[in-house]
Amino acid sequence: MTEWILDTIARGGYWGIAFLMAIENIFPPIPSELIMGLGGINVANGQMGFWPLLFAGSVGSTAGNYVWYQIGRSYGYERLKPFIDRWGRWLTLDWEDVEDMIAFFRRHGHWVVFALRFSPLLRTMISLPAGLAHMGRVKFLIYTIAGSTIWNVLLIGAGYYLGSRFDELERFTGPLAVGTAAIIIGVYVWRVATWRPRKRD
Repeated sequence: MTEWILDTIARGGYWGIAFLMAIENIFPPIPSELIMGLGGINVANGQMGFWPLLFAGSVGSTAGNYVWYQIGRSYGYERLKPFIDRWGRWLTLDWEDVEDMIAFFRRHGHWVVFALRFSPLLRTMISLPAGLAHMGRVKFLIYTIAGSTIWNVLLIGAGYYLGSRFDELERFTGPLAVGTAAIIIGVYVWRVATWRPRKRD
C-alpha cells in the first residue's frame, strides 16, 4: 500500500493528495497519517508548498467524510429500526440506544464531529450518524473542515520534522494503525460478550 500511495503522490501531486485523503475517509484502512506525513516530507524537501498541501488534504478529507454523511442523511435513522431489531445483539444496540444517540447528536453533534477528526477510524465513522441525525449540512462541513485542517497541520508538521527519515514515519504510522484497530476490535468483543438488552416495562 505504501508504494501505491507514494506513486499516487508522485504522479498526482496535490490532486493525488486530495484523492488519497478522500478515499482514506471512505475506506479507513488507508492511513491519513502516512499520506499527509509524506506530504510534509515533500514540503521539507522543497517539492511541495505547505499551504497548497494543507488545502488539498483538507478538501479531500471533507469530501470523503461528506460521502458517509450524505448516505446517512439520505437513509434516515427511522429506517434503521427493522435492521436494529434483527441485528441489535451483534451491534450491542437496542432501538432505544439509537434514539438516545440521535438525540445526543442533535444537541452536541457538531462538537463530536470536530473532536473525532483527531481519532483514527472514528473520524470517518462519525460522519454516518451525523447524516442519520440530519445534522445541518453547513454546520457539518464547517466542523469537519476545521477539525480536518488542524489534524492535517499536525501531520504535515510531523512529516516536515522527520524530513527524509521516511523509515521513521512508516515505523510510527504502522503500529499506530494496528494498535488502534486492535483496541477497537477488543472493545467490540467485550461489548458483545457483556451486552444485555434493556428490560422493557
